[in-house]
Amino acid sequence: MTAERPTTEPSRARALFSTADFRLLRNALASHARVTEDREDLARINALHHRLGTYVSGD
Repeated sequence: MTAERPTTEPSRARALFSTADFRLLRNALASHARVTEDREDLARINALHHRLGTYVSGD
């Protein structure tokens, strides 16, 4: 005998961050980018800032 598994679908994933959270994170990164002197760190900050911006409509 084999045990039958329920055929229910997994629950829908919930968003971890709101749009306001993304804006706040982008603003914090921009502030940090203005004062950092490490060019490698600045490149990573700019890339992350850009990626976060794709989730914020209207920017």
